[in-house]
Order: sequence, then C-alpha cells, then structure tokens
Amino acid sequence: MKVLVTGGAGYIGSHVVRQLGEAGHDIIVFDNLSTGYAWAVTHGELVVGDLADEDAIDALFRDHQFEAVLHFAAHIVVPESVANPLKYYRNNTRNTLNLLAAIERYQVPHLVFSSTAAVYGMPEQTVLTEDLPLAPINPYGASKMMSERMIMDLAAASSLRYVILRYFNVAGADLDGRLGQATPEATHLIKVACECVTGARDGMSIFGTDYDTRDGTCVRDYIHVEDLARAHVMALDHMAAGGESDVLNCGYGRGFTVREVIDVVRQQAGCDFPVAESPRRAGDPGALMADNQRIRRVLGWSPRHDDLEVIVRTALDWERQWQRKQADGATHSTNH
Repeated sequence: MKVLVTGGAGYIGSHVVRQLGEAGHDIIVFDNLSTGYAWAVTHGELVVGDLADEDAIDALFRDHQFEAVLHFAAHIVVPESVANPLKYYRNNTRNTLNLLAAIERYQVPHLVFSSTAAVYGMPEQTVLTEDLPLAPINPYGASKMMSERMIMDLAAASSLRYVILRYFNVAGADLDGRLGQATPEATHLIKVACECVTGARDGMSIFGTDYDTRDGTCVRDYIHVEDLARAHVMALDHMAAGGESDVLNCGYGRGFTVREVIDVVRQQAGCDFPVAESPRRAGDPGALMADNQRIRRVLGWSPRHDDLEVIVRTALDWERQWQRKQADGATHSTNH
C-alpha cells in the first residue's frame, strides 16, 4: 500500500516504518523532527513538515494517493501535559483534526492511530479491557481520547475504517541495534535506568513505595517496541482484507514492579547505580496491565519478545551505542 506515516522519525514510528518497508509498503514519512531524527527513517521518503500547517498537509495528500495513514505524531510526556495543557491540545488534538480533514477530503480508506492506556485514567481494576469507560486524568490522556472520538465520529459519517491501538508501556529497541529510543529527556523507566548505567544520568528516583503491590512500587505492563510495531503492520493487513474498525490494547497482560525492572537493568548491566525513593506522583495508578485477548483474536497477533530481560538488554545495548554516538558528536545513522 501507499502509506503516510506521521511522526515516523520518532521512537515507535521509526520501528513501524522499518517493518512496513520490510513488508513491501510504499512509505512517505511526515515529521517535524522535534523529537525524531532523519537517520531513523530507514525506508521510504522523509518529508519534513508540521501537522499544524494545513497547506503542507493538503499538498502532501494532493501529491500522493495514500491508501492508509498511520498517525504517531504527538507529544507524550504526562507531567508536561499537566504543566502545559494547551501545547498538548494543539499538537495532539487539533493537529489530528487537521489530518482527519485531509483524510476526509482525499477519501483515504484506512487509518491506524497511536493511542494510549492513559485514556483509561485510574480504573479500579488492574487488568484493563477496551470496553472500560474512558476517564483520563491528565491532558495527555484527554488529548488522545478526543482524537479517538473524532476518528470514530468521522468513520461513522464516512467510509473510513480505523484501528486504534492503545499502548501500555513501550520499551526496548530493534534487536539488530539499528533503531532505539533516542528521545531527549525521556521519562520512561527503562530508558531512564539505562541512562544511569551509561552515566548519562547520575541516578534516578522511584516515585511511591507504599502502593498495594508485591513490593510497594507501581506495576506496569511493558511491551517490546518490535511486538508493538508488528501490531501496526497487522492492523493494516486486517483492514486491507476487509476487517472492521476496532480498538485494541497493546500489552502482554502481565506486569513488573518498578523495583523488579531496576533489578533486571542492574543484572543485565552488571553494575549498580543510585536509586532514590521519592513520594508518589499525582495520578499514578498502583497497577495497570492490558487485557490483550481482543488483539490476539482480531489481528492474530501474539508477542515474540515477551521477556523483560530481552526488553532491557535491547534497550541497554541501544543506549550504550547511542551514548557513544553522542560522545563522538555523530549525527548520522549507525549504519553509515
């Protein structure tokens, strides 16, 4: 298919672009490179632009007869969304509206949308199904929930079909070391811990040690980025074969505590690093895991890298490589 990937130079988008390219799709990546990198686009053509620019979007759709859009472009830092909510509503919600307007105008039939478990808020249950009421507790989650609703409403009024993928905690890197999380000032636990190993950080904090969990720290469902990327390719295949629109959780259905994750990072690294204990952060649920029965049933998806050691090892291998690149002052691809 001829596909547009917004945000395809970022962490998750770049892994999906690589898998789409390997599957033979014809790809245009549209990215403003605010948190992504041109070298991360390993397949297709990169067009540098911003979804706030409606003329640029229209020109893109006019020049290419897209058969599908995969929409990743978004801000994703929860504390920043609380401090600067309008930044998130502008970039995540309004820019999705701009994109949907072009999808409607040029009658693109298929959309895969990158959403988040943050749309669920703080539900009472710890294993979450897609049918739970949406009750986000921060502007990031709310901005994604609004985008989901716009997609559903447009689909109800047109021939658009969609797959909305709600991510749990994405981590790890390409197993061959070609791609990984290079996002500056990242907040994800495994990335932060790996930065401690490489010396990019002096230490880290555990936020909350008094949760009702097996060791008092938060439990999260970590999914390897390669398994997540494959879900996007399978979502396209599903729609191409006539599959219906759907909303699917992306997770493994089991969780690890913060302390357990840090212990695995220490084991894989063969070294220690300072970890401070800090108070809970507002809005952090004690435990969140995905019920993934629907994605298994609808897409035939099953994980290939459901192993915390593999997730951590690939993240750590990437981080060491990335920090060497930074130290060398290199800005080009590790393949060059």
